Amino acid sequence: MHMSLSSIFYRPIVANLSRPRRPDRLLYIAAIYQSKRTHSVLRAMSDDELPGLDATPANGQRIKHENVIYTTVKEGLAHILVPEQKDAKDGQEVQQVFYNPIQQFNRDLTVLTLRAYGKEKMQQKQAASEARSGKFAEKKRKRKEQAQSERPAKSPKLDEDAPEEAVVEAAAAPTDTEMPDAREPQPAIPEEENESVAPASNGVEAAKETRSSGLEFTILDALSASGLRALRYAHEIPFLTKVTSNDLLKVATESIQRNAIHNGLVDKIHVSHDDALAHMYSVVVKELRKRSGRTGKAVVATDKYDVIDLDPYGSAAPFLDAAVQAIRDDGGLLCVTCTDSGVWASNGYPEKCYALYGGVPVKGWYSHEVGLRIVLHSIETAAAKYGLAIEPLLSLSVDYYMRVFVRVTRSPAMVKFQGGKNMVVYSCGGGCGAWTTQLLMKNKPAPNKKGSGIFYKHGFTKAPTAPPLCEHCGSVTHLAGPMYAGRIHDPEFVQKVIDEANEASSEIYGTLPRVKGMLYTALEEFLPSPREVEARKESGKEGKLVKKKVTEAELAAIDPYPFYFYPAQVAGLMNCQSPPEADLKGALKGLGYRVTRSHCKAGSIKTDAPWSVIFHVFREWVRQKAPVKEANIKEGSLAWRLLRLGQKQDTIEAPKGDEAVAKISEVVFDEELGREETKQKLVRYQMNPKENWGPMSRATGK
Repeated sequence: MHMSLSSIFYRPIVANLSRPRRPDRLLYIAAIYQSKRTHSVLRAMSDDELPGLDATPANGQRIKHENVIYTTVKEGLAHILVPEQKDAKDGQEVQQVFYNPIQQFNRDLTVLTLRAYGKEKMQQKQAASEARSGKFAEKKRKRKEQAQSERPAKSPKLDEDAPEEAVVEAAAAPTDTEMPDAREPQPAIPEEENESVAPASNGVEAAKETRSSGLEFTILDALSASGLRALRYAHEIPFLTKVTSNDLLKVATESIQRNAIHNGLVDKIHVSHDDALAHMYSVVVKELRKRSGRTGKAVVATDKYDVIDLDPYGSAAPFLDAAVQAIRDDGGLLCVTCTDSGVWASNGYPEKCYALYGGVPVKGWYSHEVGLRIVLHSIETAAAKYGLAIEPLLSLSVDYYMRVFVRVTRSPAMVKFQGGKNMVVYSCGGGCGAWTTQLLMKNKPAPNKKGSGIFYKHGFTKAPTAPPLCEHCGSVTHLAGPMYAGRIHDPEFVQKVIDEANEASSEIYGTLPRVKGMLYTALEEFLPSPREVEARKESGKEGKLVKKKVTEAELAAIDPYPFYFYPAQVAGLMNCQSPPEADLKGALKGLGYRVTRSHCKAGSIKTDAPWSVIFHVFREWVRQKAPVKEANIKEGSLAWRLLRLGQKQDTIEAPKGDEAVAKISEVVFDEELGREETKQKLVRYQMNPKENWGPMSRATGK
């Protein structure tokens, strides 16, 4: 039966609008069946006419490739193709290639961080290139001067039949000729990179200029999955010359290739189908063979990456050894994500945490900061055995995962400070939550023989720094670590990332408000020690330079206030009402202590006040503002011990040796003093973006 196009459209509309009022069910069912059939025909027709991969990318468009229909999802400047799933329920999609939209914050933050890092790195490369060129030009000039000053021992021999003009030209010819080895050296480019050309995408002109100058900036996305990170790097980092997008799954590399074609980035994204460890170790092997074959001090072009991004499903621990070797050792950036917070931020699997990261987690509300330091310790020990030192630039605990950015530098002198920058922690996890740190070694300054400066000795440290029972509540303490004891952020670098974020567009970076809030919070965490404050006043007189303006004092510096406390938890231990945040901060500031917050948890407080002072302030809060019913507190309980109810309030004395509490005459809960000074509204802590969100299920492709 033949029907016109108008009848195809007309019949379902009439059937839907003119539902029979009488129970004529057969006619109604036939009309509904015809309507569904018509819609399926129209959908089939539209599917056949869908554009292919060469279509201009747009958010929400449908693409058909090899009889599979994809929906385009835009993030940043990149467009990713997601296969349509008709029968999947919301939040329960079965993915062949892993893609998690919740991680957009991670990707936005990483792009901004790489832009800040890359600008500084390219300036360093440009300066080094100009220095090499200047040095070569100086050698070339000296050769010319030497050639001009020397006369040839014999006159050039000419043919007897040569005309007189030839003799005159030969005599007048300059004696200095350019030597073959005196040509301007061109930076060597690896063979794989020679195949790349700047794509027609964001930052094209900058990328072309970078390539023409011979300066390379390369990134390895070792566990790329859908390739979204690589796409965004290629689009949004203008000076990037090549990004290698690697994945073990064949279906993933096919997805990466499709997305690269659809985004017009085939020439900038190198797709690698390999095991991440095998790929990184192959780079190391190639580098070792180059070094063994070179002669003298010849400069050999390296195939190592400027940036390596590890974003696995779970722990990044298995990839750390290969990554620290495959990254450039002149300040390469290692970006690491670990989503197994149930291992490094809980006390449920201490044996697994030690097996993966070489440290034992802590039982306490500050476990996420401990987890950051355990992972940094794991990266540091992986690098140190190869003479590589790490400098944490930005370390964040976000939602269910952590993200750290670490600079890697070859410097045996910096590695010597490692023992004195790692610690264990005595934690009162079953009691009041207080902690005491214990360094594994000590980096002790000593005057040099001339008396004009200092140098550092590396030796043993005294132990233990805490008794078996907690000095504040009498509970048993437990050991955690070893973990990194240095600074987990570089304030100068964090400020550079903030500057990038302030210049960025919220249309491109969808999580920009939270990125700014997190960065500002990380910047505010920095509480310099008295020694660091004094060193700043003396303008760097704290010892000799070790590597690129890094002094020994900066290398030896540790974080004396590594963890935060949670006022609501402390109040719960004392069975009292929790003081308002501004009142508590005002009381600590009034006593001369500095107070800030941690990025890990809303309502947290970081301070340089000792635990004895913190508990004393809470006792004063109970006495002045929120009295408790002593009859409801069992004698000998934790609250009874912390409140010191066995003593009269007027006769409570500070423990022997606790000079900080003994000096306190009065505690004033000054709300005005404790209020935030900044007027900028920031999204410091994010609420759950949607129902049933989280790491999502692992991809099922092969």
